[in-house]
Parts: sequence; C-alpha cells; structure tokens
Amino acid sequence: MLRGALVAIITPFKDGGVDEHGLRELIEFQIANGTDGIVPCGTTGESATLSHDEHKRVIEITVEQVNKRVPVVAGAGSNNTKEAIELTQHAKKAGADAALHITPYYNKPTQEGLFRHFQAISQASGGFPLVPYNIASRTGVNILPATMARIAELPGVVAVKEASGDLTQMAEIQALCGHKLAVLSGDDGLVLPVLAIGGKGVISVVNNIVPKDVARMVADFQAGRIAEAQAAAMKLVPLVKAMFVETNPIPVKTAAYLMGLIQSAELRLPLCPLAPASLASLKQALTAYGLKVKE
Repeated sequence: MLRGALVAIITPFKDGGVDEHGLRELIEFQIANGTDGIVPCGTTGESATLSHDEHKRVIEITVEQVNKRVPVVAGAGSNNTKEAIELTQHAKKAGADAALHITPYYNKPTQEGLFRHFQAISQASGGFPLVPYNIASRTGVNILPATMARIAELPGVVAVKEASGDLTQMAEIQALCGHKLAVLSGDDGLVLPVLAIGGKGVISVVNNIVPKDVARMVADFQAGRIAEAQAAAMKLVPLVKAMFVETNPIPVKTAAYLMGLIQSAELRLPLCPLAPASLASLKQALTAYGLKVKE
C-alpha cells in the first residue's frame, strides 16, 4: 500500500490558526504532481504545536480532500502511549489509511518499552495499519533492528519510516523485516540508497515544493531507469540541503511561501523565521534549481 514518494506535508497557518483552504490547495497541488501519499501532522506539519482539536481537524480535512485518490498516513505519535492510541483511533474513524508513530521522545524508553508502546497501539487499534517513525536525532532513542523485527510482527505494522541516517542499520532492518513491511526513507538525501537495498520509497520534506521531480526519481529507479534516477538525485542535492539550513520545517515552509504555494510563512513559537543569511541561501538554492520565487 505504501510505496513511492509520499509527502510529509506542511500545515499552513493564517492569523494564528490553521489555513484550511490553503491546506486543501496544497493537497491538490501534491496529487496533481504525482505524489503517492499524503502524511499530515508529522514533524514537518508542526504537530508539536497543534492543539488536539487542530490536529484532528487537519487529519479530517486531509482525508476528505484526498478522497481516496492516494493513501493518507495520519500523524498520530506521542510520547504518551494513551494519547497515541487516542490519536490513532481518531485517524481510523476519520478514514485515514494508516497512522504514523514517531518513537516516544524525551522520556527515552528502553527497547522493551518501545516494543510495548507499539504493541499497545496495535492491540488498541485492532490491526489498523501502523508506520513506526525512527528518528533518534529528534527523539533521543533509536529503534534497534532487533526491536524493529519484533515490532514488525505486530498486527497492522505495514511500514517503517527510517530516519536514523545509518544506512547499515536500514539494510539490517530490510534484511530482518523487508518481507513483512515497507522500509521508507525518512531522509531526502538517502532515497536512492534506501531503494537500492530494497526500500519502497520515501516520506519526503522536499516533496512539498518539487513533488513531480521526487515522484519521477523514485518511479525511474523502480522501473530500472537508474541513470535518470541518479541524475535527478544529484540535481536535488543542493535543494535538499537548503531544506535543512535551519530546523525543519522552517526552510521548507518558507520555500513554499516564496513559491506562492501558501499565503503565509507563519510559524509557531518556538519555531521562528529564517535568519537573513539562511533566507538568502534558501533563495539562491531555489533559483539555482530553476524555481521562481518572490523578491
């Protein structure tokens, strides 16, 4: 079910609230340009600063607007297992196709605690499709391959978003679990290496602004057009670097605004606008790629 180029979609804000019309337009832009799935309320969607009501509304809007054209993987993660279960049950009720679950952050569970967290979510959600999201740089804890192999046996676990940055670990997960779940890159800079070891795609940040190019790159690789995929990946490198010139999603949201994809680059504290030097660097990367930006 989950393969290709999925977008970790930004959440546009307007006057302090969610820009619902803007979100619907972003979804249409993504689908029109070949995106294989929409992932709302992840890190890139600023889930950490959405209220529970806003979070649920973003999921509902996304499901409604997508209207089954591509899979919707609803962000539902928390460092509170009970809260993660509640958000998963809402995603299921809203009509999402799966739920994305970031590894519990801050409280730094053990490997056994990680397994029991996902086990509890699986049991409570009745086999609803689940996607663990491993990104130790944000959470402070890494799902080790042996633990991921245990998690892969749980009912409903269909994929893993792997953003450890460790290709050896990703290869081990693929070897242990690849016959049971889809390994998806959580790092735009490692898409082709992950595909090369048997991964099925990416949940992408840069896909927010160049969805057609990311989708084509993945499709080319999967169709055996390796040279074309490599050329696309090399062209994307400076743009991908620019998306992380400061903390994600500050650069990608700013880029979307500069390109006219959203009406405001509004963020919520503690995130703040790009520093002048970073903004200049971002604009340079966008124009060098061939994208038109506001002055």
